[in-house]
Amino acid sequence: MKKLTVALVGNPNSGKTTIFNALTGSRQKVGNYPGVTVEKKEGFFVKDGRRVEIVDLPGTYSLSAYSVEELVTRNYILDNKPDLVIDVVDASNLERNLFLAVQLIEMRVPLVLVFNMVDIAKNRGYHFDIEALSNLLDSRIVETVGSKGEGVDELVSVILDSENCSNSLAKINYGNEIEKELAKIDSLLDHEHELLKHYNRRWLCVKLLENDKQIISEIKSKELLEALSSSQQRLRSIYNDDAEILIADRRYGFISGACEETVKSSVESRHEMSDKIDKIVTMPVVGLLIFAVVMFVVFWLTFTLGSYPMAWIEKAIDSLSRLIENHWPDSVSLELKSLIIDGILGGVGGVIVFLPNILLLFLGIAYLEDTGYMARAAFIMDRIMHKIGLHGKSFIPMLIGFGCSVPAIMSTRILENRRNRLTTIMIIPLMSCGAKLTVYTLFIPAFFAVQYRAVVMFSLYVIGIVLAIICARLLRATVFKGETTPFVMELPPYRMPTAKGLLIHMWENGWQYLQKAGTVILLISIVLWAATRYPRPNDEEMSKFKQNSAAAQAFELERSISGRVGRAIEPVIKPLGFDWKIGTALIGSVAAKEVFVSQLGIVFSLEETKGDNESLRQTLRDNYDKLTAFCIMLFTLISAPCFATVAVTWKETKSIKWALFQFVGLTILAYILTLATYQIGSLFIG
Repeated sequence: MKKLTVALVGNPNSGKTTIFNALTGSRQKVGNYPGVTVEKKEGFFVKDGRRVEIVDLPGTYSLSAYSVEELVTRNYILDNKPDLVIDVVDASNLERNLFLAVQLIEMRVPLVLVFNMVDIAKNRGYHFDIEALSNLLDSRIVETVGSKGEGVDELVSVILDSENCSNSLAKINYGNEIEKELAKIDSLLDHEHELLKHYNRRWLCVKLLENDKQIISEIKSKELLEALSSSQQRLRSIYNDDAEILIADRRYGFISGACEETVKSSVESRHEMSDKIDKIVTMPVVGLLIFAVVMFVVFWLTFTLGSYPMAWIEKAIDSLSRLIENHWPDSVSLELKSLIIDGILGGVGGVIVFLPNILLLFLGIAYLEDTGYMARAAFIMDRIMHKIGLHGKSFIPMLIGFGCSVPAIMSTRILENRRNRLTTIMIIPLMSCGAKLTVYTLFIPAFFAVQYRAVVMFSLYVIGIVLAIICARLLRATVFKGETTPFVMELPPYRMPTAKGLLIHMWENGWQYLQKAGTVILLISIVLWAATRYPRPNDEEMSKFKQNSAAAQAFELERSISGRVGRAIEPVIKPLGFDWKIGTALIGSVAAKEVFVSQLGIVFSLEETKGDNESLRQTLRDNYDKLTAFCIMLFTLISAPCFATVAVTWKETKSIKWALFQFVGLTILAYILTLATYQIGSLFIG
């Protein structure tokens, strides 16, 4: 069976993913490009005895070298040399989208342009002379409405006929002065044999004059580099602008001229509904209020509606555990039973139980993105986020972090810039997630009067936000230092998403969550189970606890690796106001913050801690004071994130280094701030 490879490119919001889904259906796989966190999507279809592999490249506005997405897209086309490149163009925003098409034309690749959403364009009064425009661009053009499947069959036919899709020979004239400099560069290229084997000669000249750092780094000729610098300086002296800007202006001029010849508008002045809506939703104050309501609805769907399937999953896991417990043969090792119930089922169940939240959350995000609203939300928040070195879209994952850090970190995929994405991932655990809320609800009612509880709770949330802002600022000034990519995002027209597209987006993220977090968490849960079980006390030591199973559990824990580590770290955590019991519970909470409560119950030899926590609260009041209680909550807020978060950070950044940096860095920060709080507080209280 003959195989064809097709690269799918296009601007964000051009409908590229819709075309990809229409071509490949469910025959897709998702991963990451080697060495980067940019998502890689591949799919295929079989037609007329031919298998067509579709590679959905990252959405990008350009093929410059400013972002990872641009480099990934450009390098894939140059290095892999696909049989065909399909550029999906938003027909209702033609001039902006054709900028990418012009760069592809300059690369001299076999190209087909897909004018998508032609229904919206025609409703706006645009009429295209497809034949004339195709001749001007020297490229085949297919009109589609991806959301309705219109034009997809014609596109498939064009793909199968790709042998007849020759490289475009359309040439952009950059004007006399720029063309003179391009000719000078061209005359010095003959010694760069390796580059000429890999790159088109004209494209190489343009990239060098544009000061493309990746291409320039491959130049060996000193004479060429000197001539290049001279050409750039000459153009700057003539036009008072860099060559890169001049070349971009000429490209837009070429596009404008082509559209002037081939695109007609029957409406001279249009006040579209989307423009009227944007006047309201992008207002500084009103827009923020609308955004708050929209996100509240998304969170309500995620964490309220999601609670029902979560309860079903929990019940199913609990029933399976009870079934194994009640029917376990006496002749088979009890340790194996504990491993299966507490280690494997407990570990996997702890991951699977969040799946409904993941699915609902990404369904909501996909809906907001596909309708075009998420671009407005990012636009609203950009001014605020820019002050801490981030962009508007970073606000979305941070907001999600108040529910759970795992989906929040996964949602950073919406960030195009790697530095912004890494910074956002690092600070997300500082948001007070639902698991931390479990600890707050144990300690706040135990130590603080009713009139102060809301104040204490609010202060913890504010502390997390303030620390996140400070840390983001520091990270962008040090570890992730570098130029902030200008935040340029179009406000795409509002449109109704397709059910198929939403379901594919939802399931892709859900499946990746199970694959990425599940396997790692399973291993960690087994290790944690072993740490709280071994070494085991002998029968003689356990005999004195026959009448008190809870005390026996506490003794076993104290003798275990976790218990001994708790004793060992007591001198380190004592300045924070913590004893070995708190230390042991903190070790358990590394697996999941909510484990802190149940671990405390075991340490204090209490039963039924999952039900009524009042007896545990009384015991805590008998052993600790308000300052210690606040310091415990403060440390829980800031310290090392749970293993699920570490695992997802590792997978999303594709580096254990960043996961460890987050884990260790937040723990050190928690220690320093908690130490200062306890020691200063002790001076006033003490």
